[in-house]
Amino acid sequence: MKNEKTTIVSELITLIQKGNAHVSFTEAVADLPAGLRGKKVRGLPYSIWQLADHLRITQWDIVEFSTGEGHESPKWPEGYWPEHQTHVDDETWNHTLKQIAADQKRFFQLLKEREDQLLDVFAWGEGQSLFREALLIADHNAYHVGEIIVLRRLMDAWR
Repeated sequence: MKNEKTTIVSELITLIQKGNAHVSFTEAVADLPAGLRGKKVRGLPYSIWQLADHLRITQWDIVEFSTGEGHESPKWPEGYWPEHQTHVDDETWNHTLKQIAADQKRFFQLLKEREDQLLDVFAWGEGQSLFREALLIADHNAYHVGEIIVLRRLMDAWR
């Protein structure tokens, strides 16, 4: 049984990190010209930086929630979406990217440490499990990574 759970954890990590059937977050933001980070495209409500920072905030929230009882999530929706900034400097951008990577690393460690409890319902929350939260991160990230790529295509900044 342990081997099956180890395989499941490995597959979840791969899904979150690499995307399998879609581009990863890292690939989606690679080589993005700095001037396009805060640019909005007509008809779309968010910039690439807002999407990336939304992923940072949401993933952080899921990781904190998964670690144990007592975490208070930001207020929805305003706590999950940064204000628009036309200019996103390197420090702000890099902070967002580093935090996403660091929280993924923390979550992957949590998956490995609790692989025998993947399907156990948390004592807190409303029926969530570590497995469900891993799928939530993967699904949520994939959705917004797709939006990032659409924005890049509309700005002629995608391969």
